[in-house]
Amino acid sequence: MSGSYRQFCPVAMAAEILCTRWTIVLLRELVSGSTRFNDLRRGVPRMSPALLSQRLKELEAAGIVARKRAAADPNVFEYQLTEAGRELEPIVMAFGAWGQRWVETKVSLQHLDAQLLMWDMRRNLNPDPMPARRCVIHLQYPEQPASSRAWWLIIEPEEGVDLCSIDPGFDVDLFVSSDLRTMTAIWMGHETVRKATAARRLHLTGDRTLAASMQTWLGLSPLAKVERMVS
Repeated sequence: MSGSYRQFCPVAMAAEILCTRWTIVLLRELVSGSTRFNDLRRGVPRMSPALLSQRLKELEAAGIVARKRAAADPNVFEYQLTEAGRELEPIVMAFGAWGQRWVETKVSLQHLDAQLLMWDMRRNLNPDPMPARRCVIHLQYPEQPASSRAWWLIIEPEEGVDLCSIDPGFDVDLFVSSDLRTMTAIWMGHETVRKATAARRLHLTGDRTLAASMQTWLGLSPLAKVERMVS
């Protein structure tokens, strides 16, 4: 109880569970549909595995998540939101909406993370405007270190979207080259594909249909449409 507020107020009691470091961000991943430990790690890449494990145990003890064996593979465990956990979704989204509305763009764009951006892009990509066949999109961030410079999005009509940081060996339909800040700004709704292309900060090479519909299939952040009160 060393971190307790020692108040009976429900706000204080909830804060003791939800306001520890990384907990809200971890809940964002759970609310977004990640259930397996490795997938959660990809959504919080700067969180140590030990701390992630600890926070999951704390959420389980609080009745917010339940650890269950995966139906498809009994050797794998999944962390699923309970009724109490699902009730937190509007709270997590309200956190995000507030941040999108009130945190200055230049401040949010100081914290760039290629792995997190690509994981979010994979999760929210909209395949509807794409051809009914495998599509491969190769994204490059030339200024980034080699470990986070090149990414491949593989869209299969029957299997969904996969993300690779190692060349999967498929023919590429569209090459996308940009600095990480520009792509993050597009993803967050601070900029558009058209403006970035016109300013030569985004370069698209390959399938013209995919290039022309990028603003649509990219999907964008679920919070990109939130009206901003600061620039």
